[in-house]
Amino acid sequence: MALTYSSMLELGTQMPKFELENTVNNEIFSTSYFNSTTPKLVMFICNHCPYVIHYHKELTKLSQDYKDDLDFVAISSNDIVNYPEDSPEKMKELAIELGFFFPYLYDETQGVAKSFKAACTPEFYLFNNEKTLEYRGRLDNSSPGNGIEPSGIDLRDAIEKLLNGKEVNQAQHPSMGCNIKWK
Repeated sequence: MALTYSSMLELGTQMPKFELENTVNNEIFSTSYFNSTTPKLVMFICNHCPYVIHYHKELTKLSQDYKDDLDFVAISSNDIVNYPEDSPEKMKELAIELGFFFPYLYDETQGVAKSFKAACTPEFYLFNNEKTLEYRGRLDNSSPGNGIEPSGIDLRDAIEKLLNGKEVNQAQHPSMGCNIKWK
């Protein structure tokens, strides 16, 4: 595991378009399927990263808390040849185990990760209803072993401000975690 920080895609960036297989139902998911009237949360995660595992309960809680207010999607872009625990079959198992109701997409070519300038897992991108980037970075200041319980405070603050028509704080912190396992 190599500790990596997110590259912090520039705020105001339009959401890159993509079409990927949803490992939960084996159907293609496209950015055109997003609801046009709600913000979107794109999460780069994977199955094996201890930083993502640290957030499992909070990711499930966050998605339940905002299921009526946001469109959620998770993407795994890791090389499954060298990291078979991140395979689509294992992704589906994890999504069912954690009760994810949102698509968990497999980025086989890694092109989507590159278009988002994703560097690590987990990494979070919050877009407004016009698909303009409002927040990118960390969920909160917890990490495995630092004794802080996950709360999602950084991302939750951005979501609340966006949903309530307030300006999202521009002072944002990069996410940190395992590097994306490039081919």
